[in-house]
Amino acid sequence: MNGIVRFLLSGLAVLLTAYLMNGVHVDGYGYALLVAAVLALANMVVKPILIIFTIPITIFTLGLFLLVINALIIMLVDYLVPGFRVDGFWWALAFSLVLSIFNSLFTDLSKEKNK
Repeated sequence: MNGIVRFLLSGLAVLLTAYLMNGVHVDGYGYALLVAAVLALANMVVKPILIIFTIPITIFTLGLFLLVINALIIMLVDYLVPGFRVDGFWWALAFSLVLSIFNSLFTDLSKEKNK
């Protein structure tokens, strides 16, 4: 049950982030859920491969190149999902940062309190 709630909250985070940014467009909550699913899949499959190939530049930039990888993953999702549009690399970078903040907040809010 917790996984379904986290998935729905991720879709909400995508929708809220797109609402706050002029350069990112989502056509509705259904597409936001699709973006969340494709983004999770891309983060599981594509991102580790990109990280392995870019280890030297990631070390040289003290990990900041991982932000570029996140933006590239967002642009890949833009290409794959028809109801999701990002206007450029910098919007994708900003979207990934704001989305991670929203996902972190929603994850903290959805955790069960232990007494």
